Amino acid sequence: MAINELVEAISALSLMEAAELVKALEDKLGIKASAPMAMMAAAPAAAAEVKEEKTSFDVELTAVGAQKIQVIKVVREVTGLGLKEAKDVVEGAPKMVKEGLEKAEADKIKEKFEAVGATVTIK
Repeated sequence: MAINELVEAISALSLMEAAELVKALEDKLGIKASAPMAMMAAAPAAAAEVKEEKTSFDVELTAVGAQKIQVIKVVREVTGLGLKEAKDVVEGAPKMVKEGLEKAEADKIKEKFEAVGATVTIK
């Protein structure tokens, strides 16, 4: 039987007959037809997870620099902390300053710290 004839014969089968054919081939060949399909369906989902872009950023003060008082002022400005709390953050560097920010806001805060000589890392 030629391939074209086989394709025509299979396409003429009803849904029940096609299911019976698949079952008979699985039994005869000792395979499971649905396993490759399940693996193919899982692969795009895994690829989609890898491409997920980060949307939440944290700003960490890593080094204070020479202008400690100016850095304390910036910490107070961006966090709303009191003088003592802001001083504790600066003296405890590396310390997280703000968390869960959008990229643009995190970049603005980083610029403010770099303007007074501090080193900031966006994570």
